[in-house]
Amino acid sequence: MTVSQGAVKFRAMKREEKGPGDSKQLLAARSWLSSQSQAILDDQIEIARTPAPPFQERARAELVTSKVEPLDLEPELDDIGNVLVPLPPNGSGTDRQPVIIAAHLDTVFEAETPVRIRNVGRRWIGPGIADNARGLAVAISVVRALVQCHVQPRHPIVFAFTVGEEGSGDLRGVKHLFNPESPFRSAEAFIALDGSGLRRIVHRALGSRRYRVSIRGPGGHSWSDWGRANPAHAIGRFIHGVASLELPREPRTTLTVTRLGGGVSVNAIPAECWVDLDLRSESGNVLQTTENRIRKALGAAASAEGARGEGRLTTAVELIGDRPTGRLPASHPLMTTAIKITEALGELPEPAASSTDANVPISLGIPAIALGGGGLSGDAHSEREWFEDTDGAAGALRMVSLLASIAKF
Repeated sequence: MTVSQGAVKFRAMKREEKGPGDSKQLLAARSWLSSQSQAILDDQIEIARTPAPPFQERARAELVTSKVEPLDLEPELDDIGNVLVPLPPNGSGTDRQPVIIAAHLDTVFEAETPVRIRNVGRRWIGPGIADNARGLAVAISVVRALVQCHVQPRHPIVFAFTVGEEGSGDLRGVKHLFNPESPFRSAEAFIALDGSGLRRIVHRALGSRRYRVSIRGPGGHSWSDWGRANPAHAIGRFIHGVASLELPREPRTTLTVTRLGGGVSVNAIPAECWVDLDLRSESGNVLQTTENRIRKALGAAASAEGARGEGRLTTAVELIGDRPTGRLPASHPLMTTAIKITEALGELPEPAASSTDANVPISLGIPAIALGGGGLSGDAHSEREWFEDTDGAAGALRMVSLLASIAKF
């Protein structure tokens, strides 16, 4: 989609702004957001330039806090590092269940990654510029619109800026948000703002399990102890075994060797070797049966190497990541409303599966989806990641329209 096409679609959305029951405050919020395209982009760039490596999101959390505090709100930092921004309901809604809007603070990039955000033509390029600087900037703009225009929802709204969505974070922020003692487990709805785009509506939770598989042996000198069972040989057999597994095409299932290592010297038989695996599927049953096959392949690899060499090999499988599966039915009102609002933008909705903060509430039976914040992007999770602002505030306006439907204002 070109910039000019985006402008046409943005104008089309503005024509759809007013609904039959819209309050003056809601109309004011939409009107104000329509003028905020550059401000949203400016926030996005500032956020992207603030590093948020895995387990080191504090600086970005403080930046987000500084942007909402002037609105006379009281953001809270919870025990794990999430920033929670509650918007109280009007007087008649104090007993209603909350609607939660989430945007994750973290990026996939380690602390040593250079964070250079630069402008090249129509694009902004740099690590994390879209995922999730865009989602965060759009969420902040919606908070400002609701507060400054005195929108009063009937349901409480909580904006949750979460930690640990990416990679080894394993959804730790949203898992904490919905811990067994949390009042949010009875939430009315949950919407994650994640990345860019206006078409994809994620309503199916792509589950994953991540493993650290290790094989240990006696080790020794590569010359004088040659002939001992070698964990590196066994790991090689294991990798070949899992690469040869036939995986279901429906539901689509993937199994990827992502990292491996071990040993201490080029002239020593390693005493330990390890490999990390990423297993993904929409089916929890498939995840479990595939894990069983992984364990069987590990046992076969260790046995084969143990029979070839001297000494005992031991194996271990550590679960280092577990993201739940689930789905919100396409017929659910949250989903159908999101589709209608997206169609009002002139976009063709694309129901999708992905791994997002919405995985956790979906798995708990809470109505939940994930949406993009508008614009186009590519090369995600690389230092070449790029974002093009093709449709201005359309993502924020869609979010307000959806909130108006479910939070009732």
